[in-house]
Amino acid sequence: MPGKYSSKLTPWVQGIHEALDDPETYKVVCMKSAQIAWTDGVINNWLGRIIDIDPSPVIGLFSKTDAAKEYAQEKLAPMVLATPRLAEKMDVATSRKDGNRALFKKFPGGFLKLVGSNSPSNVKSTPAPRVFVEEPDDAADNVGKQGDAIRLLEERTKTYHRRKVVFGGTPSIKGLSTIEEAFHGSDQRKFYVPCHECGESHVLDFDNLRWDEDPGVNHEIYGHARPETAFYACPHCGAIWDDEQKNRNVRKATWVATAEFRGVAGFYLNELYSPFPGSRFTRLVERYLEAQHRLEQGDDTEMIVFVNSAKGLPYEYESAAPDIEDLEARALPYAELTVPAGGLLLSAGVDVQHDRLAVTIWAWGRGEESWLVYWGELPAKHSTTDRNDPVWRDIDKLLFTPRESERGFKLVVSAVSIDASDGQTSDQVYTWVRERQRRGVMAVKGLSNDYGQREIYSAPKRIDYKTKTKAAKHGLQVYTVGTHKAKDLLIGERGRISLTGNGPGRMHWYQDVRADFYEQLTSEIKAPHRSLRNKRVWQVRSGVRNEALDCTVYALHAARSLKVHLMSEAKWQDLETRLMQTDLFATDKDTDDKPQDRESVSDSGKRDSWVSVDGDWM
Repeated sequence: MPGKYSSKLTPWVQGIHEALDDPETYKVVCMKSAQIAWTDGVINNWLGRIIDIDPSPVIGLFSKTDAAKEYAQEKLAPMVLATPRLAEKMDVATSRKDGNRALFKKFPGGFLKLVGSNSPSNVKSTPAPRVFVEEPDDAADNVGKQGDAIRLLEERTKTYHRRKVVFGGTPSIKGLSTIEEAFHGSDQRKFYVPCHECGESHVLDFDNLRWDEDPGVNHEIYGHARPETAFYACPHCGAIWDDEQKNRNVRKATWVATAEFRGVAGFYLNELYSPFPGSRFTRLVERYLEAQHRLEQGDDTEMIVFVNSAKGLPYEYESAAPDIEDLEARALPYAELTVPAGGLLLSAGVDVQHDRLAVTIWAWGRGEESWLVYWGELPAKHSTTDRNDPVWRDIDKLLFTPRESERGFKLVVSAVSIDASDGQTSDQVYTWVRERQRRGVMAVKGLSNDYGQREIYSAPKRIDYKTKTKAAKHGLQVYTVGTHKAKDLLIGERGRISLTGNGPGRMHWYQDVRADFYEQLTSEIKAPHRSLRNKRVWQVRSGVRNEALDCTVYALHAARSLKVHLMSEAKWQDLETRLMQTDLFATDKDTDDKPQDRESVSDSGKRDSWVSVDGDWM
């Protein structure tokens, strides 16, 4: 549309512009659908103002470098060339003039740098007081193993007093969406539209979009629905709106904050607000019915697109895990660090953080039934990278102190799987593991591209001393954990966490377990990954920690190394008999003095499934 820019067609952008100019607002977030003029109406206007009258460095983050190039060519360059005041300050036609490049454009007093989130050097190299992120849900969540690209970019603004961070994008999966998390951390402004009949205002909602049904029509996709009859009904008075009336009402709408303002202005918009031809009521109903038809056939891809791109909402996958209240109600009345009657073996999983060690200890019995013996964290005084930190003595005491069974005998942890995937802590982990291998301690890693192909436990590769790895330097074999299969088994559909009562596969926990155990155990969702749309993988929900789940997976891996899932009733009976006999003849002093580091090593070099009974290996 030629002429001076006007917000009359998209009136909501004016409120977002005001937030961008507000010195009290350091971050602006917009969780949105498609077709609401975000890039042209908000980002381009903001950049134009910066270039023309308020210059400074600006960085724009895109999912990939190609997306940044498309923006530069298709959105930025046309705006600059069509605006004389900008064209005389920024050269978008000559790529190398005055240091300009395809994705780096100078202007008096500043520059605009466009980067892809897949390159750590791009994200971390340049500080700037103003940054914007296009489609945050598509940005790399672990760029070059150095962390989330968006958080790395935000770090580049912290030295500036008048900083501004701008997020705008379509949400993806509920609980995993970056833009959803950012919006919930804002004052959550919504655009309230008055009704032309009753004057009452509300947020436009797809629940109020209606259409007629005709029993005489049976369309292959739409069924009895007549999308061409679509209309919007006011939720207050029932008045019917057509597209033109809706557009007129939207021009009278106002932004209303629905949460406390703490420096972050948040905005929500869906496609019902859009005045553009592709967003008319009839077309929106057609798109919904098409998505619903595909969903009924077992394909949810179109419905995901509709919820994200039309409703501007994250798509919610129903978690297979029980509610936290249900898990709490199933807790058993036994004490922490005691072993319930059915537990005959102990295994542990350890997750290594820089300032703490997270630990679970599980007891195992017949049919791989399990009981939580301990969940907690051991804080490091200095750092877990420090070999002399007391935390490493604390973990020894926790794991290798005999634990009392309700049946009278004592058990020591027979196998431990400890995470060694963090390059900064792996040296100390390998040192600790090497000195305790004969106690059943294993260094483990999970594969980032394990999509259910790897078994929970598998034998490690032989050590190749010619290969210069940290593990080989320490003379260690590193075990790879089949994390996806483990999580499918534990928390997936019909997973063990959902089984109630007693018997094979059941999981139990004690009533006084630390309060965050339940949330962390159910912290992940199996859903399409942002870079793997056709594959569902386990992902951590935004804002939730998952160490308890990771530790439980490692403890299961350790238990599988003891072949608890393959033990026959005769072997369980033999173990139970030996435990009872050991208790009859052993004193506390005998237990404390017995060696804890015996093991059997087969000709192949693999550790056999020996288990520790009161400090004695069998």
